[in-house]
Amino acid sequence: MNDVPTRIPTALQTTGAIVAAVPSDGWNQPTPCAEWTVREVTNHLVGGICLYTDELNGVAARAEHESDWLGADAVAAFQAAATDDVAAWARRDALTGTLTLGLGTLPAPLAAVIHLTEILVHGLDLAVAIDREDLADQNACAALLDTMEQMGGVDAYRVPGVFGPAVTISGHQPAHRRLLAYLGRTVTQPQSAHVG
Repeated sequence: MNDVPTRIPTALQTTGAIVAAVPSDGWNQPTPCAEWTVREVTNHLVGGICLYTDELNGVAARAEHESDWLGADAVAAFQAAATDDVAAWARRDALTGTLTLGLGTLPAPLAAVIHLTEILVHGLDLAVAIDREDLADQNACAALLDTMEQMGGVDAYRVPGVFGPAVTISGHQPAHRRLLAYLGRTVTQPQSAHVG
């Protein structure tokens, strides 16, 4: 898991491209996260990124997780949060000690995996919602599935508000859909031919 911080910047870049692709009339679209719109998922994601950054930098959390982190420009808010997050994970001590998050106090390497998961999976939630699954990073999704398997799975986190029961889909589905299904997302067939 020691390579996870080096995978976070790529995940932020991929998810940033998805956020930037949200059409002006797409922010209220439903997502695979039950009862959350595109804007609400994006807000949750940006909030989580900022809270990780604050924790890594050893400063007090600047707001509550579900505060309004987006303001008038969701894309700019994501980009600013991502830039700060990349710098925080580049710290030499990023994988030492523990991080205290909503799930509790966790060893830093495990917290990094959870952070990577949040960035990638919520990005996928947005991609599905706006019919832009072509923007998913298949290699990153496959690598995250492999990391989860090496960790012994995520059954300990299959609780309401985190991950649901795994959804059975064909093994021939692209990695991003296999990842979503493994984490309990039910995704219908794409509306367009964008899926890569």
